[in-house]
This record gives sequence, C-alpha cells and structure tokens, in this order.
Amino acid sequence: MSFDSIIIKINLLSKEMTVKNIFISIFCILIVLGFASCQDELFTTNPENKLEFSTDTLTFDTIFTSFGSTTERFLIYNNNNRALRISRISLAKGASSKFRLNVDGTVSASNVFNDLEIGARDSMYIFVETTINTSDDNNPILIEDSVVFEFNGNKQQVLLEAFGQNMYLLKNELLENDIQFKNDKPYLIYGDLVVDTAQTLTLPAGCKLYFHNNSNLIVYGNLRTEGTFNQPVELRGDRLDKVKFLDPVPYNYVAGQWGGVYLLSSNGVHSLRNTNITSAYVGLYSPNSDRDNLPDITVENCRIHNFVYYGIVAQNTNLTVINSEISNTGSYTVYLSGGMHVFKQSTIANHYANNDFEPSSRDKYPAVMIMGLQRTAPMQTEFVNCIVSGTIDNEFAIASRFLKDYKGSFTNSYIKRKLKYEQSQFQDIRWYQFGDTIFKHSRFDYEKKKYFDFTPDSVSPARNIGDPSVASQYPLDLNGRNRFVDGQPDAGCYEWRPYNQ
Repeated sequence: MSFDSIIIKINLLSKEMTVKNIFISIFCILIVLGFASCQDELFTTNPENKLEFSTDTLTFDTIFTSFGSTTERFLIYNNNNRALRISRISLAKGASSKFRLNVDGTVSASNVFNDLEIGARDSMYIFVETTINTSDDNNPILIEDSVVFEFNGNKQQVLLEAFGQNMYLLKNELLENDIQFKNDKPYLIYGDLVVDTAQTLTLPAGCKLYFHNNSNLIVYGNLRTEGTFNQPVELRGDRLDKVKFLDPVPYNYVAGQWGGVYLLSSNGVHSLRNTNITSAYVGLYSPNSDRDNLPDITVENCRIHNFVYYGIVAQNTNLTVINSEISNTGSYTVYLSGGMHVFKQSTIANHYANNDFEPSSRDKYPAVMIMGLQRTAPMQTEFVNCIVSGTIDNEFAIASRFLKDYKGSFTNSYIKRKLKYEQSQFQDIRWYQFGDTIFKHSRFDYEKKKYFDFTPDSVSPARNIGDPSVASQYPLDLNGRNRFVDGQPDAGCYEWRPYNQ
C-alpha cells in the first residue's frame, strides 16, 4: 500500500470519527435536555398547590431589650405529590425588620433567599431571631413582621411577633447602702447581687428580679420583700422562652436556672411577703454557724418552688413560715437545724421532677429534715395546720438521740410518714395511709399541659382537719380563697375548691 493511500484512509477514518463524535455529543445534549425537561415536569407549577406551616404565627416570649433573643423556629411543609420551587423567601419589612432568618441552615445578610426547592411530601426548617432596641417605654414593646413565601404566582406568609421589655441591668453589683428597688421595670442580674453588711435591700410590690445563669442574691445584711396578693415580688431565672425539646414548657419550670438567695448574716432580719422564688439551685439558704447569734426569717404568703437542691435551709436560724408553699427539690425541701421554727397553714410537698420532667429518685431525702445536733443552738419546732407530703414513704424525719424529749409540737396536720411517730408531741395528725390521694395534680402532665397543683383533692385526707382557731388568723389561702367557704378549714396553704372554680 502506497503512502498516499494510507493518508487517504486516515483522512476518511478521521471524518468518520468526527461525525460519530458529533452524533454522540448531540445524543448527550438531547439526554441532558430530556432529563432537564423531566426534572421540570417533577416540579409543580399549579398555583392551587400551596405550602403548609407548623404555625400561622410565631410568637417570641418577652425579650429583654438590647439582648438577642433565643432562636425560634417553624416548619414549612410541601404536602403535594410533586416538588415545589420557592422563588423567594423574605421578610415583609425588608432591611428595616427587627428579625433575622436562617432557612434550613443557610443565612443571608439581606434575609432574602431565592430559588429554594422542597421535595414532594417534604419539609424545611425556618429559624428566626430578633433583637429589640432600648426605648424609653417601660411597658412591653410589640414588634411585628412576617416571613413571605413566593412561588407559582402565590404569596403566603407566617406572622412574627415579639415583645420587648426594658430593664435595669446590674452586673456584679454591691449595695453598700440601704436601698429600695423600683417596680416600673424588671431588674436583670448578671453575676452576684450583694447586699453589704448591715444594709437592707427592700423589694416593693410588683418588683421583678431576673437572674442570669449561676447568678445569686447574696445578703450579708437584711432582705425585705413587700409583695401583695395582686402584685407579688418575683425572683426567677432570665430565660423567658420555652424549652425546645419540651415545647411548650417554659424554662421557668426547669430547675437550676440561677443560683439562689443566700442569707449569710448571723444578725440578719429578713421578711418575705407575697413573694415567688422559683427554679434555682436553692431557694432560701441560711447556713449560720453562730450558736449565739441567730438571724430571723419570716416567710408569709410565699411560693418557694422547684430547686435542684433545697427549698429552705435554716441552720441556727429562727424561721417562721405562714400560709406558704415550699415544694419540689432534689434534696431536702426544708432542712432545720438549730433555732425556733414555726410553720402554720403551709404546704411542704416534694414531687420533684428532673429536667426531662420524669419523677426523680430521692429516697434519701425526706421533704422535711429536722436535725438535732449538739453543736447547734437549742431547737424548738411547731407545725400546725400543715401538709408534709411527696413521692417517698417517709417525707418527715427528726434526727435526735432523745426524740421523746424533743421540744416540738405537731398538730392538725397531714404527714406522709409510713413509720409514724408515737411521741406525745404529735397530736391530731393524719398519718400516711397507702393509696392516699393528696393533691389535684401532684406531677407535671405534659400531654394535658397541667403543672403541679398542690390544692387538696376532693378526697384528700388533708381536708377539714385544720384547727379553726389557727385558720381564722389567716382566713384567706394562698390563692385568696376563704378557708371557711365549705365550713371546716383544710391543712396546708390551699383550700380545696371544686374543679370548676
């Protein structure tokens, strides 16, 4: 074969390969176009096909101004049989909006998201945050906006609303003089709020103190709270939102949101009236070691509830508790050791639940522990018209070498103790019996969204056992209900009421 013929054949082969490659390329292009066409056919363009949402209005709990909110979220659902392409997600108020968006893990400085796809029968998360600027208005500030979804000629929206609250901000504050706080707006406490020696902090009716994580009220002087029935004083954590994995449970129902109230003066005089202390590590903690100088604490018409450790610790402390609830602690609810202790018309109940709202095992810790030790000041205890109950068989204990000589008086009360005391100090006591139903709601009911309610049940053995002469001194219970409305007063701080009242 000549060289020229070889060249001719190579040229012919090259032409054949070129034509073949062209056909292959055209074929591939047609496949891609066909696939794209099929993909387009998978997305609905029917304006009748709409999105659905897990809520029509996303509401933030009250937010302290100038502090970023926690993140709230909602879900969008495409319940159609075909995928849907959302051309635009944005905020109705645009750049002036106080809200910020995160769409399925993606952020945008402009809060605008284009050409998002959501599959058939699929869902997508929208996360929302907000910051509310400080203003001169002490009343809650309402801000509103909406998330707008545009697709196939449609516009749908989810409303956004948040309330902002101005506050007094205190960071590691030492109060070196007598002071009365204001009640026009709440106080937000970062670090410790410390009352110096011999000084008095007074909290007027309606005053609210919100404590950040691990913050405390430490009192080397005196504490006075002057709440009323309609305007109680509140001491609580600063988380105003709800627990995400337990929605709609507020964080204020979760113990350990802040430290607690520490009363550290051996000469302190403390008076708490119509005051709610909730969800810290401890409630009132008075660990006085001085046997000769005892502080005085008066607690009246108060609710001290939900602590990782203790509700009240009174060591070498004179303590008076009137018409109050002390409840739900991971250890002793009330611990008494040294001093004069008087409890009248009060409820001590321990149905502590852990932060998953499952009942917590606390077999070693009765609700009331009275510890008689030689190194403590002389002790004397009085319980009248009270309830002591909880989740274990023995919720009341006196640790004393000579119990029969213990200076105590316990009358007209319900005490949950399987091994009842036979000593003469106990008169007209209704002791625990298996199967007793004491309270209306003695645990958190997540499904029914009912929180702990320590009002006596209609069949409660605590009903109608109170001493009328004592009850007449405190005729209204902690809910403002007359104790004699059904004739005979009940034990505890709450009078029984029908379910429809």
